[in-house]
Amino acid sequence: MREEAPADPTDIRLAGLDCLLDRSGVMILPEHDALVVADLHLEKGSSLARRGAMLPPYDTGATLSALAEVIARHDPAHVIALGDSFHDRHGPERLGEPDRAALARLVEGRRWTWILGNHDPALPDSLGGAVANEIQMGSLVLRHHPIAGAAREVAGHLHPVAKVVLRGRGVRARAFLTDGERCVLPAFGAYAGGLNACDPAFTPLFPAGFTAHVIGRNRMFAIAHAVLCEDAPQPFPRRVYRTRSPRA
Repeated sequence: MREEAPADPTDIRLAGLDCLLDRSGVMILPEHDALVVADLHLEKGSSLARRGAMLPPYDTGATLSALAEVIARHDPAHVIALGDSFHDRHGPERLGEPDRAALARLVEGRRWTWILGNHDPALPDSLGGAVANEIQMGSLVLRHHPIAGAAREVAGHLHPVAKVVLRGRGVRARAFLTDGERCVLPAFGAYAGGLNACDPAFTPLFPAGFTAHVIGRNRMFAIAHAVLCEDAPQPFPRRVYRTRSPRA
């Protein structure tokens, strides 16, 4: 069977900058020759295993393989990982040698910035690259936690997914959320999971609504906030996500 070529990225204008939304879940900033990826959650499988949840321990390899493919396609000069790159602060220590070598190959030969997240508030120098709480690129601030209020930012943390009903059947998929001033990226990690875009956690970020660029099997779909559906009630308490308020 012939493999289909990857779909062309979706062009958007964000805070005056041209941006490309790739179906893999990364954002490309052409003016800065940069690739932005959120929430890799490397070593989540090994973290859960330590707590007794035995999942297949291949998530780090799968995530790095997918990231290597998209980096090879775009060949950026600068990669920015928007925090929660590791599922916990000890994740880098648990990297197996093949995965450690694969990550080193990605970092080598290009500028790489690790943005700190709530799961990985500190990272070792041995990973290579630079470490920062946030960085500025043109009119945009790149950070892990989105900040409520008028902020021109690209952020992660919330793992947005969008749910729509097509032909009577619910479809749930990762999505970029944007109102033209802010963009929240989907999580990239194989075990990262997702939060419905209708969740109240997104309301303070997009008080006037947003467009969800939903990642489909062969293309992306731009869907208005009003068309999206909430998830069915769950029989167990869900995790509450919070956004940050503007700094004083």
